[in-house]
Amino acid sequence: QVQLVVSGGGLVQSGGSLRLSCAASGRTFSTYSVGWFRQFPGKEREFVAAFDWIGGTHYADSVKGRFTLARDNIKSTVDLQMNSLKAEDTAVYYCASRRVGSYSFVGSYSTWGQGTQVTVSS
Repeated sequence: QVQLVVSGGGLVQSGGSLRLSCAASGRTFSTYSVGWFRQFPGKEREFVAAFDWIGGTHYADSVKGRFTLARDNIKSTVDLQMNSLKAEDTAVYYCASRRVGSYSFVGSYSTWGQGTQVTVSS
């Protein structure tokens, strides 16, 4: 069983940056399995960024060019660097790990870290 722990959320001004980290522990883990999602109040979780199975990176249109994935296989971590943050990025952010299925589909992910609040003040 893989456990995921998320860190790095907080409060930042519009235009600022934050770096979220997702650390895995437990059974053998592939950083390529990790995706990031976010959830706005009263809404379903939505795709933010993820790796595909050959190491390609994919981003939601709303964050493309501003957010970047980075992975460290030795530490079993996947970070989400968030730059040029906007008030509309305010949400609870989650990382998750999948075994099969599309990288952008919530249902593909079986293991979730706890959420971390990101608040961007305008």
